[in-house]
Amino acid sequence: MLELKVNGASRQVDADGDTPLLWVLRDHLDMPGTKYGCGMALCGACTVHVDGQPVRSCVMPVAAVAGKSVTTIEGLDGKVGRAVRQAWEAVDVPQCGYCQPGQMMSATALLTRNPKPSEAEVTEAMNGNICRCGTYDRIRRAIGDASRILGG
Repeated sequence: MLELKVNGASRQVDADGDTPLLWVLRDHLDMPGTKYGCGMALCGACTVHVDGQPVRSCVMPVAAVAGKSVTTIEGLDGKVGRAVRQAWEAVDVPQCGYCQPGQMMSATALLTRNPKPSEAEVTEAMNGNICRCGTYDRIRRAIGDASRILGG
């Protein structure tokens, strides 16, 4: 049994420590918001926060997050999380929407570190998140809008 702290709640899971965090979230904790994209940490669809840092849950062994705080798209909240959600809705970012949880998690991590990022900083922070529908312009616009909501 592993003890995890997910979205502020302590949870126990019966999973092998080598199981990727992604599958524990989806299959053991019924949190389907985090998506499987590539399984190799290349696309960003599975991005969650571990102790506030964006990580690719598809390659993160669940044992590595024991005792750490995990935040998924379902638990995205707080001032920055709300600003990102508000901007995403206002800009109507998603097309198919599959990559958007990972995109929003990466954007939230960026804006938490730097509420007024430059275009280069946005590009660098979002570089590992792939959108097959090509909504990159709307994603960048939403990040800018969220920054303005935050007073950046």
